[in-house]
Amino acid sequence: LDYLFMPNFGASLHILKVEIGGDGQSTDGTEPSHMHYENDENYFRGYEWWLMKEAKKRNPNIKLIGLPWAFPGWIGRGQNWPYNHPDVTAYYIVSWILGAKQYHNLDIDYIGIWNERSFSSKYIKLLRYTLDKQGLQRVRIIASDNMWEPISFFMMFDCELHQVVDIIGAHYPGTRTVPNALATQKKLWASEDYSTFNDEVGAGCWARILNQNYVNGNMTSTIAWNLVASYYEDLPFGRDGLMTAQEPWSGYYAVEGPIWITAHTTQFTHPGWHYLQVDGRLEHGGSYVALTDGLGNLTIIIETMTYRHSQCIRPPLLPFIVLPQKATFYLKGSFVSKFLCVYHINVFRDIRFHLLHFFSLCFLSLQVHEGMFSLNLDVDEVYTLTTLTTGRKGTYPDPPQSKPFPSNYKDDFNIRNPPFSEAPHFADQTGVFEYFVNTSDPGDHIFTLRQVVVQRPITWASDADQAISIIGDFKWVNVSITCDVYIEHLGNGGVFIAGRVNNGGIYVRHSKGLFFWVFADGTYQVTGDLSGKEVLMKGMSGVRARVWHTLTLNLKGSSASGSLNGYPLWENVTLSETSHGWAAIGTRSFEFAQFDNFHIEAS
Repeated sequence: LDYLFMPNFGASLHILKVEIGGDGQSTDGTEPSHMHYENDENYFRGYEWWLMKEAKKRNPNIKLIGLPWAFPGWIGRGQNWPYNHPDVTAYYIVSWILGAKQYHNLDIDYIGIWNERSFSSKYIKLLRYTLDKQGLQRVRIIASDNMWEPISFFMMFDCELHQVVDIIGAHYPGTRTVPNALATQKKLWASEDYSTFNDEVGAGCWARILNQNYVNGNMTSTIAWNLVASYYEDLPFGRDGLMTAQEPWSGYYAVEGPIWITAHTTQFTHPGWHYLQVDGRLEHGGSYVALTDGLGNLTIIIETMTYRHSQCIRPPLLPFIVLPQKATFYLKGSFVSKFLCVYHINVFRDIRFHLLHFFSLCFLSLQVHEGMFSLNLDVDEVYTLTTLTTGRKGTYPDPPQSKPFPSNYKDDFNIRNPPFSEAPHFADQTGVFEYFVNTSDPGDHIFTLRQVVVQRPITWASDADQAISIIGDFKWVNVSITCDVYIEHLGNGGVFIAGRVNNGGIYVRHSKGLFFWVFADGTYQVTGDLSGKEVLMKGMSGVRARVWHTLTLNLKGSSASGSLNGYPLWENVTLSETSHGWAAIGTRSFEFAQFDNFHIEAS
């Protein structure tokens, strides 16, 4: 957290953009809504409240943005669409902003519409009206977190829409904008960008677009997806964060190159600084930007990233050539006689081989002679020239050693006041699994984990039709999984435990593995997929709803067997589809169900 948010330490981020959880899959998992149901409000679910408070604790001036990916199903009134009842959607979003303030003393600065999906002009106007009515005039609207068009076109011909949209935000713009967006004279942001594996090439991508989004596209803010890779690496877009912290069981983390690339801009500028109108393109490739606070301070950031070492995941990058060069800069006015502190990094060499000593302090003061100075620039370099002397490469002792997920793992969920609504290490992929206090239980199952989404959300991705939460090591082959289960739905309710699950995130719908299901009608099935189409065995189990049962799944080599309440139920099922994968729990549909005394042994 210090490496991300603490000023003059690491990335020193200016903006934190968070998802407004909507109970639906949003790339690598689901985030819980503050309103699962229409008559439900809870502003302590998920991790985003905690994360925003930790960011504000380190930097009280950091700007906060909220954006929904999915919405709980009740908002659509039976339709997979949030705009049929725009007053309901606006109420839902504004409630989140009010809850942030009331329960966490967090002021949300900006609010988005719907991530990478359609916008509704009627809804945007109503959202502005609702914000103002609630005294939230300070909250600015970003639209539409998709492409430059058609939002820019609509704003050109709809005066009211033009008035209520404060910032046009585009995703993965490839450093380019469009004439209509420029013609609106609104602030232009790359409101989501980067999304690239955080090695030296990812760092080079980030260095290039941080400069060139302004040089080529007049964008004055660039927001990286994602903040920190704190999800199982074998989910989609593994390690596509500014840094990596994906082993809470070991405490290991890695401060990756994009952290220090970020620092070259964020440690030497602040919100409120202005870009100076310069050409920005170097003669032999690369770019530069110049910013000032209007009070005499100046920061110039130069990048000479090559094509090979700066390709982002998207959009495709046309080949270009960058050569070593001598660049001469001319300063005028109050900048003529400044001393400039020089910070430098060779992205490919220093990050690849962890030679980041140059950022430890201002290693060179550059004297400007009669408003002129020159630099010999090699390829794949980033320079920051600044009047500020506060830059620092923050350090901590080495983190604990990296370790695989524990091969013997138990969770009885017996925690009276959990710090988070969800259990550690479980990664919900469809549905939401939360700690639950089962007050009707005589004693053995008072504290459980409960699947709580009972209506398909307004989806952003291809959520499964079944709820599922994964856990463990993707490399696991031979495992024994035991869990107590409680079907709540009397009709066609059902639950499962699973092993060797091979997919999650936006691909969860296509997950395969070995799934052991029991249903409220007293039957069971063994399937090779989450959708339940590939039935490997089935029969009667005697399971009933609203009674606790213990399921055990054993996977060894190419064979699987299952037990119910300690007695063998099925055996000799051949595994052929997946050779390894996560463990999982889940439900047949969007339904209430409970889980307890979860135990994995892997060998």
